[in-house]
Amino acid sequence: MIEVNGLIKTYGKHNAVNNLSFKIPDNCVFGFLGPNGAGKSTTMNMITGCLSPTEGQILINGRDILTEPEDAKKYIGYLPEIPPVYEDLTPYEYLLFVGEAKKIPKSQIKSEIDRVMELTNISHMKNRLIKNLSKGYRQRVGISQAILGNPPIIILDEPTVGLDPEQIIDIRNLIKELGKNHTVILSSHILSEISAVCGLVMIISKGSLVAFDTIENLSGGTLEKSVLMEAKGDKNKIENALKSIDGVNNFGISDKLGFYQFSFDAENDPREKVFYAMSEISCPIMSMSLKKSSLEDIFLNLVQENYDYEKGGVK
Repeated sequence: MIEVNGLIKTYGKHNAVNNLSFKIPDNCVFGFLGPNGAGKSTTMNMITGCLSPTEGQILINGRDILTEPEDAKKYIGYLPEIPPVYEDLTPYEYLLFVGEAKKIPKSQIKSEIDRVMELTNISHMKNRLIKNLSKGYRQRVGISQAILGNPPIIILDEPTVGLDPEQIIDIRNLIKELGKNHTVILSSHILSEISAVCGLVMIISKGSLVAFDTIENLSGGTLEKSVLMEAKGDKNKIENALKSIDGVNNFGISDKLGFYQFSFDAENDPREKVFYAMSEISCPIMSMSLKKSSLEDIFLNLVQENYDYEKGGVK
């Protein structure tokens, strides 16, 4: 649905986006991550046609966003970080204006406005002036305009900013539902949100691509995994046994509780060796739990390291 080739955006001598290339498939929720100043908003503005690239090509369902902007933009619904709402209009009046701008047929526009207001739970606010709405409801109005007309591509920049916990859950569920029949690009600084709703993740740093994969693949292959083990027995014997096993890294111990923590490389799982080692010294394992790298761990690691995109791992 979206294909980006050799995308570059420069401001003077500064490269805000540096030779980005990627493809986003149909019907998925795609997370777009990067530290502040990484080039996320610049990239999203170029994909939506709000900003022209210095070099490169952006195809939206086969339409070039530069040479066929009107055709390409028909496929996109966009919520910028600051919702583009008119405060002196009501949500209904504003969505009517947006619907006319999107050229939704007059015979369908009322039912379409009712549909998106129901999805975002703002029907009971439709006749209030937007300037009198809370920040959370303004955000919902912004999401409504993005999905109005049922575009196949929906791009959301920080869609849950200002929402309360219950509203966040509602919007996350809406995003998941949209992902069944739309391509959804979600940019957020809330990494738990990306983990909760996204199938694919792209991470950029300093304008360059550092990762493009599923969260599961990234967490399974880029960082060490950690094990927390509870065992009974002489602590010195357990410690010496663990330290003697190939693959056990960063060993730690809690003297009071009998918990032992160690990590291992993704390719070298020593847990079976640990089981037999504890059996040999007659120190029973009461529990052993595996902790995979969180998205926060992955993010911090990849923006600080060079990621080999072709091989799918850190160089």
